[in-house]
Amino acid sequence: MKFTYGRLGGTILALASILVAANAREAAAQEASSRQPATLCSGGTPTFVEPMSAPHWNGWGADLSQHRFQPAEMAQLAAKDVPRLRLKWAFGFPDATRAYTQPIVFGGRIFVGSQVGKVYSLDASLGCTYWEFDAGTSVRTAIIIGKDSAGWVAYLGDVKGNVYAVDALTGKLRWKNRVEDHPSAMITGSPTLVGTTLFVPVSSYEERTGANPNYSCCTFRGSIVALDASTGKLLWKSYTIAEKPNPGAANALGVQQIGPSGAAVWSAPTYDAAKGIIYATTGDNYSDPPTDTSDAILAFDAASGELVWAHQVTPGDAYNISCVTTGINCPAAKGPDLDFGSSAILVTLSTGKRALIAGQKSGIVTAVDPDRSGAVLWQTRVGRGGKLGGVQWGSATDGSKMYVAVSDTKINLVSPGTAGAQTSLFNPKIAWLLDGDTGGGLHALKLDTGEEVWSAPPPACNGVLGCGPAQSAAVTAIPGVVFSSSLDGHLRAYSATDGHVMWDVDTKGEYRTVNDVVARGGSIDGPGAVIVGGMLYATSGSGIWGGKPGNVLLAYSVDGR
Repeated sequence: MKFTYGRLGGTILALASILVAANAREAAAQEASSRQPATLCSGGTPTFVEPMSAPHWNGWGADLSQHRFQPAEMAQLAAKDVPRLRLKWAFGFPDATRAYTQPIVFGGRIFVGSQVGKVYSLDASLGCTYWEFDAGTSVRTAIIIGKDSAGWVAYLGDVKGNVYAVDALTGKLRWKNRVEDHPSAMITGSPTLVGTTLFVPVSSYEERTGANPNYSCCTFRGSIVALDASTGKLLWKSYTIAEKPNPGAANALGVQQIGPSGAAVWSAPTYDAAKGIIYATTGDNYSDPPTDTSDAILAFDAASGELVWAHQVTPGDAYNISCVTTGINCPAAKGPDLDFGSSAILVTLSTGKRALIAGQKSGIVTAVDPDRSGAVLWQTRVGRGGKLGGVQWGSATDGSKMYVAVSDTKINLVSPGTAGAQTSLFNPKIAWLLDGDTGGGLHALKLDTGEEVWSAPPPACNGVLGCGPAQSAAVTAIPGVVFSSSLDGHLRAYSATDGHVMWDVDTKGEYRTVNDVVARGGSIDGPGAVIVGGMLYATSGSGIWGGKPGNVLLAYSVDGR
């Protein structure tokens, strides 16, 4: 998911972008290594026991179609038992101030990365640690597990554009490959593993680099990269913009501008086994000229990487952070910055037809026909939309309905010292606060038509300063239940039938952790809940755009047992 920049003043937005980029640990490009943590699980390093048949959640969306739905046999959590969920254990991410990575569960273990580049393998029931791997820089992607001739492998990406294959049993590095040499490249969407091929989405932070008026904006192009899963060897690389960037007009300072650029892939690719196609959603362009593959759904041949078809939903969207700061590098269109930040979901409708459905920052959900080159089937508006608006991280489907959460975050500039405000590390005179009355809401749509079945109102902040009702985190579903988190720090379960709240837990506050790390929960943004084997796992503490920071992974079970 892309870091976007809302309706703040230009200076605030520039400084906020620096905050994201300035984390010293993320900037340190150390060599990856593994070491034994201080608190190991007793009994050594066991092998996986029937990991594919045992309950698991592997990768971002739990399946290659990115449904974010856990069937009953894997969830092992009945709707009637959800109100009895209680905290079983908490794990603190050492040295981290933000928690924004989705855990996965496989072979009885949790695999999760962290802001400071540490990757952990934990016991899914107890939370003790099997191993710790150091990527050296921040890991935002969910991990996906596969098997080759040498054993089980965990695949992940980092914010420097590196892809790693790590032995899932020992935490030892198998291989590492930097798949994009652009200095702003990063990997935010999770890799997708199909057989022996790993498909990696590539995004970047050049959109905020473009705020520098002395920068020749911009040269990055999004891509999908196919790697041999056993060796990391490049099989093919397909850019989302076919044309290479070329020199354009100079800006007001005489600095050469370059384009086209952008169309980053922020989310996990979706695989179509019936057609051998990889689908990707894209973000906006960073510079002129706009292209016809930004803000689009793209279909690539999985074997060759050839672009099979493209359907653009929002044409002419060219934007970078200069548009809200100096304006010097801003493209002519000045936005509106309505990226797709979430994966397309591949479904079969009741008619037997198939559909690809994706939510966008515009606040519109679009369904296209993958068998007719992306022809539109339906569109439904669920939110106001905007730079921090609409659908941010992702939706879920149970096969009959699609469950869509709305962000529509609003951030207000306030006086430093205001209760609950977040102050810039670089300028103590600048502070901002989440708008407690704007954003949020959950919607259930019919897959066939996009018609709204029900909607649940945003959570109420009740005047609490620093609280935001936006529901920008990814949605997760099990039979009869939909889980959606909020910037207010709450994790809620809604009835899939009518949208009433069945369970509500406030994740903010301090926790006693199994690894004796001081940990706090905060706002939840980005990854959604993961439900496996009767337990629910979630990270808390995204700490962005005025939200509360934190560094905790939480595990809930029925009555905390």
